[in-house]
Amino acid sequence: MPEFQSPKRPMGKTGLQVSILGVGGYHLGTASGQSEVNNMVAKALDRGINFFDNAWEYHKGMSEERLGTALKGKRDQAIVMTKLCTHGRKKDVAMKQLEESLTRLQTDHLDVWQIHEVVYYNDPERAYDHDGAVEALAAAKQQGKVRFVGFTGHKDPSIHLDMIHRGFPFDAVQMPINAFDPSFRSFEREVVPVAVQKGMAVFSMKSMGGSGEAIVHGALTPSEALSYAMSIPGVSTTISGMDSMEVLDQNLRILHDFKPLATEQLNALREHGRRFNDGRYELYKSTVKYDGELGREQHNFPTSAELPA
Repeated sequence: MPEFQSPKRPMGKTGLQVSILGVGGYHLGTASGQSEVNNMVAKALDRGINFFDNAWEYHKGMSEERLGTALKGKRDQAIVMTKLCTHGRKKDVAMKQLEESLTRLQTDHLDVWQIHEVVYYNDPERAYDHDGAVEALAAAKQQGKVRFVGFTGHKDPSIHLDMIHRGFPFDAVQMPINAFDPSFRSFEREVVPVAVQKGMAVFSMKSMGGSGEAIVHGALTPSEALSYAMSIPGVSTTISGMDSMEVLDQNLRILHDFKPLATEQLNALREHGRRFNDGRYELYKSTVKYDGELGREQHNFPTSAELPA
């Protein structure tokens, strides 16, 4: 057993204890191969990281398959989350995706199942429709195939609040949290307090701007970015995309040295982030760059291939 173990926090009202850093599922599909993913997952678990993000549509299922293989024999050590990708389609599509996700992940249940990419203004209405995604969440929970349920999105806090205020008892919610967020359409300011008041687990993402744009251009260091997200009161875990052992090791070093930032330090990073409040490091809020192709198709928008260059 290594000396260092990731700190844990309560995962909302679920009773689970979750590592303050989680492994992003999308990037498992861009790693060099299954062997790399096996080694990364084993090392993450060994260091006490127990939260693993995924989605049915990531790399056409390959991300789930890679995680399922990597967790073979270790499933009981992990909190496994994946997402349904109906994008407004009905309950039967969601339940079929659930069975496919369970098969790929080589498990008989999910710890968390979330509605993926709630980013269009009519998404809450479609999710709550008769025979829609919300009914799928309730059915899967009742059947014992999932323990806890939630939704994710990255576009506008008003859409998250619409999902919550329509009344379904979500256990979790996922959203972008970073030092740029408080200056523009802020999930941290608008959604986190509501989620915490309801006892929901808050999963943060995009601490570095989605694809590390803020790091590449020197606006933040990886340590500043992760430390900010992991220090926000109410956040259960910060999901970070890691596509190699090198990136995992970098994040483990940050985690090893992490001490929650004081209010003054958080405010200083927020003030720094305000310098970039033109959206350049939060492209997921104001451009189509992070909108999935399947979601665009289901909402009758052109895909990236069909958009003008």
